[in-house]
Amino acid sequence: MIRGLYREPVGIDFSASFASGLRRALRDQPPEAMARVTLLVNTTRMARRIEAALAAEGATLLPRIRLVTDLTPLLPPGEAATTGIEPLALRLKLTQLVAHLLSASPDLAPASAAFDLASSLATLLAEMQEERMDPAVLTEIETGDLSEQWQRTLTFLTVATGWMDADGTLTPAGAQALTLDRLLTHWQTTPPQDPMIIAGSTASRAPTRTLIRATLNLPMGAVVLPGVDEDMPDDAWAGLTDADGPGQQDHPQYRHAALLRDLGLTRDDVPRWGDATPAAPGRNALISLALRPAPVTDAWREEGPGLTDINAATDGITLLAAPSPGAEAMAIATGLRAALNAGKTAALITPDRTLSRQVAAHLDRWGIVPDDSAGKPLNQSAPGRLLLHTAEMRGQQVEAEPLAILLKHPLTQIGGERAAHLKRARELEIDLLRNKPCPFPTRTTVNAWLADPARPRAADDWTDWLCDLLDTLPTQPAMAPLVAHVQSHLALVETLAQGTGNDTGPLWSDTAGRAAKRVLDQLAQAAPERGDADVSAAEYARILSALLQAEEVRDPYSPHPGVMIWGALEARVRTADIVILGGLNDDVWPGQPTPDPWLNRAMRAEAGLRLPDRSIGLSAHDFQQAAAGPEVWLSRAIRTAEAETVPSRWLNRLMNLLGGIGDGGKAALDAMKGRGALWLDLAAQLDSPTTRTPPAPRPAPMLPARVKLDRLSVTGVETLIRDPYAIYARQILRLQPLSPLRQGPDARVRGSAIHDAMERFSHEIPGALPDDAAIALRRALEFALEVNAPWPGARRLWLGKFDRVTAAFLEGENARRKKGNPHLVETTAELRFDTPPFTLTARPDRIDARGDAVAIYDYKTGPPPTEKAQLYFAKQLLLQAVMIEAGAFPKVSQRRVEEVAYIQVGSQTKEVGPKDFGPDLVAQTRNEFLKLIEAYQTGTPFIARLAPDFLTFASDYDQLSRFGEWDDTTPATPIPVDKP
Repeated sequence: MIRGLYREPVGIDFSASFASGLRRALRDQPPEAMARVTLLVNTTRMARRIEAALAAEGATLLPRIRLVTDLTPLLPPGEAATTGIEPLALRLKLTQLVAHLLSASPDLAPASAAFDLASSLATLLAEMQEERMDPAVLTEIETGDLSEQWQRTLTFLTVATGWMDADGTLTPAGAQALTLDRLLTHWQTTPPQDPMIIAGSTASRAPTRTLIRATLNLPMGAVVLPGVDEDMPDDAWAGLTDADGPGQQDHPQYRHAALLRDLGLTRDDVPRWGDATPAAPGRNALISLALRPAPVTDAWREEGPGLTDINAATDGITLLAAPSPGAEAMAIATGLRAALNAGKTAALITPDRTLSRQVAAHLDRWGIVPDDSAGKPLNQSAPGRLLLHTAEMRGQQVEAEPLAILLKHPLTQIGGERAAHLKRARELEIDLLRNKPCPFPTRTTVNAWLADPARPRAADDWTDWLCDLLDTLPTQPAMAPLVAHVQSHLALVETLAQGTGNDTGPLWSDTAGRAAKRVLDQLAQAAPERGDADVSAAEYARILSALLQAEEVRDPYSPHPGVMIWGALEARVRTADIVILGGLNDDVWPGQPTPDPWLNRAMRAEAGLRLPDRSIGLSAHDFQQAAAGPEVWLSRAIRTAEAETVPSRWLNRLMNLLGGIGDGGKAALDAMKGRGALWLDLAAQLDSPTTRTPPAPRPAPMLPARVKLDRLSVTGVETLIRDPYAIYARQILRLQPLSPLRQGPDARVRGSAIHDAMERFSHEIPGALPDDAAIALRRALEFALEVNAPWPGARRLWLGKFDRVTAAFLEGENARRKKGNPHLVETTAELRFDTPPFTLTARPDRIDARGDAVAIYDYKTGPPPTEKAQLYFAKQLLLQAVMIEAGAFPKVSQRRVEEVAYIQVGSQTKEVGPKDFGPDLVAQTRNEFLKLIEAYQTGTPFIARLAPDFLTFASDYDQLSRFGEWDDTTPATPIPVDKP
């Protein structure tokens, strides 16, 4: 007869042991007796596992398996189930209430936090209904010396619970509690006569504890507790529960001890369900002692030396302390791979999803796809990323980088000509978004790009589709009802996927697509609960992000059956030959309890709600069961990229216990660490090169005689002096660096705007400055910034900075205008030399006419070159003087150059030029320049980074020259090259 409370010890396969015990209990019954059994489990995974375990022992009928959280099928036929509001609808409904709170008390949180706070509020209200807490208790909680914030939250919670009661809104947990009441009422009058068994539950919630008590009162009711510690002394067991306090809720056995106390039973009163033997009984005793509650840790001194056969208890434990998370993941993947080679099953158990993804990536090198029970978050799938990316772009000016990402997304144009689309998208990125550059592409900029006379292109269906997209994204509603956001966003995404084709392809057809579409449909259905108030596009994006992140999808392909990645919950359900507990650091094992912005710990205790220690205790129970397998790895990373980590409290206890019970314990601990070190060394060898590749030399290419540097601009001469290799890469190899996609108001943009403004100002006022020169200058600058810098904030900042130096600049400009007037502005010219054959080009910012002489000026928004730098490196102005005196400028007759200077127009304004400027310096510059060119034309190598100005000097071609494998102190290596 099946009736009563049973237990299963730590260190066995609970599902297999339960299935074997159920068969044994029914062995004298007819086959149909199994079908009359109703089995209540806590997860669908356990249900499937028990079914598989029953089938593995031979053909049999299966019991009716239900979840303890879904009791509706147990109600009498014809009785309607109690249903609660959908969780999403409840969150949106509560968002209205929270928004009013934040509007009245803006110091509590920003308005954008309304949805997140509503989510935590929904969780709290569900817990209150589940635990049957009377809302009137809230008015009795004493806040005492607590801050005013907690009194305000209590007042708000009173309003929220009253609103829920008046509205009749039931959370899913509240509906489940009412369903349980109806079921228990039915059982009192008509108790089921067939076996009713609850298996695998730890009774951590009030409804489950109530259901367990009711089940035990049934004629054939039974409960089987998992992972009961049989090694813990009775006095320590009794100390877990304290009648006058909350007890040791962070201990793994607290829930079992509390249940037995409430039932008036001891462990001896609870028999074993099955006869399976724990995999490592000695380890069970060791782990049990290590996890003893903190107040009785002194038992280590008394009981520790009495532990028998420490070597047998620890032989199956590998302690892996990796130097970094990456090394930990690599070592774990190596261990999983080795287990497969040995014909064993292996499982990684970790709450750290980053670690599990890293391990899966490392396994991919061997073509192993692990069976990941958690799958991956929906927001990381292709449809999820597309939804989030477009949600963030809606209602805003389109930027170059997000547009390029969007066009390259694997679902964009999936219903059209995908290959042709990718080709056109790359052409757009290279020729327009990067080359122009174009920080904010629009229909106008695309049409101008198509009509570029240097490379004209014809408009077609793709460019029409692109222009329509550029028109649609900014015009998406910035403020609208939530359902309107969903509808317009859905239409936008389908337009993207359809492209120039006729359908959306596999956008919604695969597993992730169906899940993403279901989220959108649920949001649209629940949207009316948010009310009629308009929602911003940014708030809609936040809501959608939270919903997608909460969903998980599994890839449809078949994973490897021998390698599993589980969350901590699976440790209760399944086992493997090798179990690896990864990420054993505090904040991971156990994780930090979810913060409650509504009630602190003391207030929760006074209200009779669950304490944060509960989640720690559940996690500890998972650890205790997982660590009791036949072969176990305990793995952690010693430090992250930011700081050293703290070992998990349970791992810390285990190491401290072994280290303090004598030489045997220390030797066992050293052996555990040694096994871990071996796996770390083996994993490190996988990425260690078999032969050492020598670092690249500092390149100094030498051109063949038939290839010569024959053309250069005056600004390129400084580059030739400082970094000849850059000239070689640009002029000889014809390699041009691409502008970044993420464009911003940098120094280059500011410089272009200042140059354009000065050119405009010089054309508008070519002679002496009038009284309103400041107005004209600011007007020119505003126009130039409008054209060159499409960032309103940066324009205002730059205008403000310029206003502070305008008076000083005009004072200097007035002095310059008294000497001469601007004669030539931003005009290109070139000078041809016969010996050596070479063409020098220039585009001076400004040449002032001074009778039979001229002055050359160049504008700088940053610090201008010093006088010494102009003499030895920055020869731009001196070379322009050479060109003028040689008659290179058609609009400037051959004249003497009287002055050259840089005009700083930035945070300050000043002129900087050579003090000893004159004909001799011009002639010297010409001679030195020709010697420089002749040297490079006759075989002088183009040395990389020959004379950098600062330690922070960076070249566009540092990656090409493999800078970093060598530094500026490395001797250059001449490399003869030839042109094919």
